[in-house]
Amino acid sequence: MPCDFPLHRRIRATLAASCALATASAGLLLATPASAAPSAAGTAAPGQYPNYAPTPPMGWNDWSYYQCGENEQIVLANAHALVTSGLAAKGYNTVTIDDCWMAPNRDSSGNLVADPTRFPDGMAYVGRQLHELGLKFGIYEDAGTETCGGYPGSEGHWQQDADLFAAWGVDYVKLDGCNVPTPSGQTDEQAYYATYAAMSQALLHSGRKMVFSISAPAYFQGTPDWDTVIKWSAQLGNLWREGADTALGQESGAAKWSAISYNYGYNVGLADLQRPGRWNDPDFLLAGDSGLTQDEIQSQVSLWAMMAAPLISSTDLTKLTPGALAALGNKDVIAVDQDPLGVQGRIVAQGTGYNVLAKPLAGGDRAVALFNSSDQALTITTTAAAAGFGKGSSYQLRNLVTKAVTQTDGTISADVPPHATVIYRVGAGASRGLQPATAISWQDVSTAARPDSYLISLSDHGAARLSDVRLSVSAPKGWTVSPVSTRLGDVRTGAAAYAVVTVKGPRNAAPGTTVSEITATARYRAGSAGAGQVSGERTITSTVPYPTLSAAFNNVGVTSESAPTPGDFDSTGDSYSAQALATAGVTPGATVSANGLGFSWPTAAAGTPDNVAASGEQVTLSGTGSSLAFLGSETGAVSAPVTVTYTDGSTSTGQLGFPNWCCTPPTAYGARVAITTDHRDTPTGPANFGISYQVFSNTIPLTAGKTVRSVTLPNQPAIHLFALSVTP
Repeated sequence: MPCDFPLHRRIRATLAASCALATASAGLLLATPASAAPSAAGTAAPGQYPNYAPTPPMGWNDWSYYQCGENEQIVLANAHALVTSGLAAKGYNTVTIDDCWMAPNRDSSGNLVADPTRFPDGMAYVGRQLHELGLKFGIYEDAGTETCGGYPGSEGHWQQDADLFAAWGVDYVKLDGCNVPTPSGQTDEQAYYATYAAMSQALLHSGRKMVFSISAPAYFQGTPDWDTVIKWSAQLGNLWREGADTALGQESGAAKWSAISYNYGYNVGLADLQRPGRWNDPDFLLAGDSGLTQDEIQSQVSLWAMMAAPLISSTDLTKLTPGALAALGNKDVIAVDQDPLGVQGRIVAQGTGYNVLAKPLAGGDRAVALFNSSDQALTITTTAAAAGFGKGSSYQLRNLVTKAVTQTDGTISADVPPHATVIYRVGAGASRGLQPATAISWQDVSTAARPDSYLISLSDHGAARLSDVRLSVSAPKGWTVSPVSTRLGDVRTGAAAYAVVTVKGPRNAAPGTTVSEITATARYRAGSAGAGQVSGERTITSTVPYPTLSAAFNNVGVTSESAPTPGDFDSTGDSYSAQALATAGVTPGATVSANGLGFSWPTAAAGTPDNVAASGEQVTLSGTGSSLAFLGSETGAVSAPVTVTYTDGSTSTGQLGFPNWCCTPPTAYGARVAITTDHRDTPTGPANFGISYQVFSNTIPLTAGKTVRSVTLPNQPAIHLFALSVTP
């Protein structure tokens, strides 16, 4: 694609249309409220689609990791990996080929045809291979005239396509919603209902049982029709994508975690619209993708299980790390997802930076998840009563990741690292001799006289008294802790013991932001249960400013057309062309004057770091003026806050964003075009001539009369900055 933007698939498709790569129908992104029932669209209301997915579907899909780069070899290699890794035996049994699998045109009979280069043996062959492995075969199509990638859609070919899929041995159909035309006199919702109802009926008439995944609700997220579309999707199919796509494999870890958090956020509130056998789908699991921590990987799997969401991996399964495989293959967490009650968990408590979810399970147990969405470790506490239990005084907690089993009086508490989720299976009544549930928490008690001081508490939530308690604190190299170890008195049941420690960071740290974990561990004896221990961490973020913006450069955005391979502006190897910039009057060290603002273009040579992919860097800057000006661009569609610190210690904030570097309206977020080039570099050389690749200017206000000391950049790597300056 000549434009690269890590956005929701339907936004990407619309932008691609602007680049003359697709023909999207107008009016699809913002639906208007339906003025009549969906059946008014001209399609008779069909009956309830059969329950072909009694538990949330599980498997693998190629899209997020490979996009249009999938082929027969890749699909079958990942299918084999499902089997050899043991994941297939644990329920990951459906392999789905997403968009771009087909030839650009139907054959003379109007049938879909597999791309002969990427799938030389055809789809029926792929299906047979998957079935021989004991797997199910899933395939992608689109409800509109074209798929999101510009290939033939199913509009007007419902029964023909359904019959073809049945003949190929397809078990699962994912029907996207790009390019759905809205006939005159109908609403968008009516048009979508008509086309999805037609495919629903066609699949039923095909003679083969095929799970039906509907994408219609994702095209109405944020509109008044969203709930309505989800409700009729539950009539027409088995599961539905109800919101934005997750991040792509080539995006940054920060972008992936942001996408996971966002998709969790919209899905967790939809429990009332789901029921056993009819599943809300917040999109793919990214376990195994680069950039994600083990805590983030485990969080997504645990949260998706709590929400009874489909568990569909979309990464390179042939290269799974042991940690990713452990998270995906955790039988106890999978059991929560696949629980026969089929109930989506709900938030039962929440606060700044955390949620507590509870989910009833068959047999009377409940799953409880403590989710820390913040960037700091938190002690999260709830109760068995809040989780839905009646009266009781003793409960068993089984940590589904560590497998530790403890007893609690009803308090459920844990120190949870940033972006982590602790998931328990909780049962009423607990056998004797179990270790008591304990928890460590940290509190900053620093004062001017005693800085860097923290109060560490050890709480006993079980029935056994703690004795012979020793608390130790560990820190990364260069940090100092005092005292490193201390003895605490006995801890009665329902009580806590405390210690104060001083924790100081290293001197002369290098510029940048460092996140350090300081861990406190308590070891003790708990009556007849014997020796036990518990740990809890404190997250300390320290920032040393870069002396200049150029010192923080971490991305190659400009390359020479004779040597384009170092470029990585968009995370897929594309970059601005130094020659095209020179034609626009921009060379290393040049003054860029645009929109009443002045900047110095980086002096960096082509192919070397020349911009900051912003992720919260702090940069030293001096000046007094009315605004802070930025020269930059985006490989996304986001904005984020900038914090300005003044010499008197006060701060101000402003929101900064830019349009995407190509193919989008050039005034997003209040930005204005500063530089326009007419092509770009790709890893194989200059390309996409005639398409504008632009750099923009934007400003945020400064506090009048104050002198700037430093600037903290947005924490959004999709925002790229080449220069900044204080405007008088």
